[in-house]
Amino acid sequence: SKLKPTQQHTKFIFISGTFDKPNFLLQQRKIQKLTSLTVDLAFTQEDQRQATHLKHQIFKMTTLLRRASRGFAAYGQSNASISSIASISSRHTNTPSVKACASLFNTKSRFFSSAEDIESVKHRNIGISAHIDSGKTTLTERILFYTGRINSIHDVRGKDGVGAKMDSMDLEREKGITIQSAATFCQWKDTHINIIDTPGHVDFTIEVERALRVLDGGVLVMCGVSGVQSQSLTVDRQMKRYNVPRLAFINKLDRVGCNPTRVVGELRDQLKLNAAAVQIPIGLEGEHEGVVDLIGMESLICVGEKGEVVERSTDIPEHLNDEIEEKRLELIERLADVDEEIAELFLMEETPSPEQLREAIRRCTIACTFVPVFMGAAFKNKGVQPLLDGVVEYLPEPFEKDNYCLDLNDNEAKVKVTSDPNDPLLALAFKLEETQFGQLTYMRIYQGTLKKGQFITNVGTKKKFKVPRVVRLHSNEIKDITSAASGEVCAIFGVDCKSMDTFSDGDTSKAMSSMYVPDAVMSLAIRPSEKNRQDAFAKALNKFTREDPTLRIRVDDDTNETVLSGMGELHLEVYLERLKREYNVECESGQPKVNYKETINKKVKYEWLHKKQSGGSGQYAKVVGYVEPLTEEEMSELADGIRYEFINNCTGTNIPPEYHISCAKGMKDAMVEGALVGSEVDGIKVVLEDGASHAVDSSDLAFRICMANGVRDAMKRAQPSILEPVMKVEVQIPSEFQGSVVAGLNRRMGQIEASDVSADGSGVNLLAEVPLSSMFGYSTELRSGTQGKGEFSMEYSRHQPVRRDVQEELMKNHEKERMEKAG
Repeated sequence: SKLKPTQQHTKFIFISGTFDKPNFLLQQRKIQKLTSLTVDLAFTQEDQRQATHLKHQIFKMTTLLRRASRGFAAYGQSNASISSIASISSRHTNTPSVKACASLFNTKSRFFSSAEDIESVKHRNIGISAHIDSGKTTLTERILFYTGRINSIHDVRGKDGVGAKMDSMDLEREKGITIQSAATFCQWKDTHINIIDTPGHVDFTIEVERALRVLDGGVLVMCGVSGVQSQSLTVDRQMKRYNVPRLAFINKLDRVGCNPTRVVGELRDQLKLNAAAVQIPIGLEGEHEGVVDLIGMESLICVGEKGEVVERSTDIPEHLNDEIEEKRLELIERLADVDEEIAELFLMEETPSPEQLREAIRRCTIACTFVPVFMGAAFKNKGVQPLLDGVVEYLPEPFEKDNYCLDLNDNEAKVKVTSDPNDPLLALAFKLEETQFGQLTYMRIYQGTLKKGQFITNVGTKKKFKVPRVVRLHSNEIKDITSAASGEVCAIFGVDCKSMDTFSDGDTSKAMSSMYVPDAVMSLAIRPSEKNRQDAFAKALNKFTREDPTLRIRVDDDTNETVLSGMGELHLEVYLERLKREYNVECESGQPKVNYKETINKKVKYEWLHKKQSGGSGQYAKVVGYVEPLTEEEMSELADGIRYEFINNCTGTNIPPEYHISCAKGMKDAMVEGALVGSEVDGIKVVLEDGASHAVDSSDLAFRICMANGVRDAMKRAQPSILEPVMKVEVQIPSEFQGSVVAGLNRRMGQIEASDVSADGSGVNLLAEVPLSSMFGYSTELRSGTQGKGEFSMEYSRHQPVRRDVQEELMKNHEKERMEKAG
């Protein structure tokens, strides 16, 4: 191929590139000789503008090379990249044009890393998760740049006002935080990587939950200064819940006060992970240059304007030799604890080879018994490419991670998914999004192949749909594809479903398990300001609740108010803002209501007779038993989301067996509304021991009413109390504001649990437990009291009894509201 010169007085650059020999060629189809391509590029030497013109021509050249690489597709996957520059012929080698060309081709061309027209041999599905402001989105931006998915880097709060690629919502760019998880894909070497960038704020933790539910690996990003923070603990619990293998990446090693050794220690002590560094930094803070690979024993230094070039060298700074020896021995010891091969070499006092270490790290990472720790500074373009190498080398292929579905015909017995693209389809819809083209449904293909035009069936509803479009996602951009095979993450249009629905291509009884959805902790009464916007208001709320399982909508039966419940103040604030921006619906909202609960404090027996005769068949039921509070040990044994227990100890047929289920339903009815303030009942055990029935008048309804009334009466006599949600609050402030902030938390009935001073003494990290009812408006108070320098985050910890005076006030207010409604 040849690009002809378009202007006079041209100079020519001759660039010769060869295709790397694919390492996965079929044995019977080896390529003995690979040809080289020579492309003539024309450029003029006039001014800086010509350098830009040349860059566009180089992009065209790479496209030609990609097309040429398709010839190798018949033999396997081509890893087409320019490996060397044969010559650059020009008398003016210092011109801007020549410099621009040379900078682009100093190393393997990153433009081939994400060649979309070349299928990959390997796949990785990863999520990037961390505490808020740890650098997740910044890291993802660099990954996309180095893999060729984007052509320029924009920062989260950049001066250019563009914002990071993965923060596509206007609200995200204004607030500088990630609100919704965003999916993208890229290619690094011969591996196709699906990436989901997740929020770090606890209010949007469901986005992390659903991403980790469907992904095969994760990158846990840690701040090199702050270390393990509150949301780091939450993300760690989520990864352990779904057995997600993970790498750790200690970010921000260019910041003052960073200490990667301390962060690795916190991973072990606070998260209880078997973690060890596979790299150590070359310099910290302003002197951070790169890292030393403890496995290959070489230095990796990122150079170039944007860190595109990774210089590898065996010349390691001498002052690091002692630290390298110590950390490498520590790595081997940690691996020896969980890997038999390394343990045997360690006991025989033999040094493992780099290949043996890499294989052991991969085995233990996939088994979730080891966490390799990488290091760098994403904002300064350091350490990102070695992290990508670690993702490819240590995280599992989709088929290497065991996934299970539930057989609905066999009492939901677990069945291992085959991950074979030729088997019947099994796909999970894990996220919904409304677009201008209709509902976009994010899908993870666990088995089989999803094709455009194929008919698929919703396993839950048995509805059949035709798939009009299958797409891959790059943040808010979409790319049509014809099919997606097992292990892929894609999206489809034109399918009506809800989050966590399972789809198949035939009649099957197998379904994927759902995910854990935390309870809402804050409620808000809302209504549209204009009555003529009621339809748009209802449409928006319906869309939002389908997208976000933690957002709950209910209509109060007594006041007819629409009550919006969510994970926190910011969570509800974002949705109110989206109502205004996306649907032009201004809303009036009342003060958020805290979700109180009620419980009992002693064991009480109940004996209740329900008898009603009004002519003809009447109602008759009698139940006998007791209620008592559940212990903490008993609560921990209950399934997620279940906060009470029903035990049937009936013997004989005083209560016919067919009415036992009705008694259980009656108990659940009594749990909906407590005796003090009408809140949900929590932490109670109800035991049914005996009763009586009538041959004619007893019925399901009679026993249900009888059981509900009997339990309610018993709870009134069992020393009921009100429980309020308590939040774990983490406050990060400059040390000069410590006194005023601690005093403010004490005024809000908070209990300070820990106070950590940063290494340089400039900052303080406070950990406290504060009742949620006292946290309203705290963000404004903290900002004003610390000159805008303070930050805080909170997450739900537990419910605990309120003080006696608070309980009396809540009961008085509830009675007043009840009287007003009755009047």
